[in-house]
Amino acid sequence: MNNLLFIFIDIILPIFILIAIGFIMQRIFQLDLYTLAKINIYFLSPALIFIKLYESSFSLSIFLKVILFSFGFVVILYVLSIATAKLCKLNDKMKLSFSNSVIFYNSGNYGIPVNDLVFKQDPFAMSIQIAVMAFQNTLTFSYGVVALKSVHGGKLKAVLGYFKMPLFYAMFIGILFNVLAIPMPNFILTSISYISNALIAMALLTVGAQIAHINISFTYIPLYLNIFYRLIVGPIIALVGLLLLGMDGILAQALLISTAMPTSVNSSIIAQEYNNEPEFASQTVIATTLFSSFTLTLVIYVAMHIF
Repeated sequence: MNNLLFIFIDIILPIFILIAIGFIMQRIFQLDLYTLAKINIYFLSPALIFIKLYESSFSLSIFLKVILFSFGFVVILYVLSIATAKLCKLNDKMKLSFSNSVIFYNSGNYGIPVNDLVFKQDPFAMSIQIAVMAFQNTLTFSYGVVALKSVHGGKLKAVLGYFKMPLFYAMFIGILFNVLAIPMPNFILTSISYISNALIAMALLTVGAQIAHINISFTYIPLYLNIFYRLIVGPIIALVGLLLLGMDGILAQALLISTAMPTSVNSSIIAQEYNNEPEFASQTVIATTLFSSFTLTLVIYVAMHIF
């Protein structure tokens, strides 16, 4: 019990304090969410992705293991969520929104701060989380957008749109420079480090600002199911998979914790953009974020004691 309380106070509470600050600031000052999102996506995130991958001691084999594990994990969740949606006789729009809210989770704005606090800025652990984030971002802005645009056409354009984002190039260059041991001038590394250090606070403030005006109503049965699948079933599936694959140590710990994140804000953003059950998509973000304060505490405890 003391360990659980320690995890909640030292890891979860600091995250929710920053989210609460963003929530309050948005309510008072009406922050420009578009600008905040652009700063995170085009300025802060690429710097952190590059510097962590460049400085980490990971190998390509581990990177591929993380990607393959994440892919298998998402496939299982997708099958379960679609089957559940059919059993509940949800319409096509709600079925897609429900599935997206289960398979797209906040591995960046939320996952990176959690990883940073749990593993005390361990570069290897952070590189695992960044690989998960890269996979999730690719999935969201490729399959996620294509699925929503399927009735409107323009699938190829939707996929190509992902490659306009700097996240992909930051990941590729970071891995390339690491593997080839290409030296970087200190003045460049210093600048990138300053930028990356600003990510965690800004990312959590942005999460708080983004959910500030979401009205939540616990009247949808699918909302309860989403919370159950995203925060409980997901980590259980990941735990079983990691044990069956024989993974252990920091790799297994970081992967298990990464699967317990709440629904990604991006799933709500693309649902609103393409008018696909935007109210439900928004509610899943705030509901899973709130409940993750309890479930994530337990998952961190389990990860640290089993692996």
